Amino acid sequence: MMVAGIGCRKGVSVEDVLATVETALETHGLAVTALSALATAEFKKDEEAITAAGRALSLPVIVVDNSALQAASSDTLSHSELSQDVAGTPSVSEASALAVAGAGAKLLGPRTVLGSVTCAIAISGDAP
Repeated sequence: MMVAGIGCRKGVSVEDVLATVETALETHGLAVTALSALATAEFKKDEEAITAAGRALSLPVIVVDNSALQAASSDTLSHSELSQDVAGTPSVSEASALAVAGAGAKLLGPRTVLGSVTCAIAISGDAP
């Protein structure tokens, strides 16, 4: 399972979310077809741009509850003071991707930042 975790400021556009996902995938030499899902934190569940990006990519958007987000936070690679203050995690995108990808999941690298959107790619621990 490969998951794109999404973090963003309130009110971003779906185009911004899609561009950030595409840039993150390109960074790792991957196509969008490699993704199993998008993930984001519970406090972002009503962010229309993330939901719309899931529809545009024909991928489920999985909302990560706060306890799972916190549990995955120790494995993040990036640290944003804003994210820490607002969400209680050093990286919403990285922690969300890790939480959904499951036990033993690994980030392919630090999050990609494009404007007000971040995207991190995680792969499940059971992948080769």
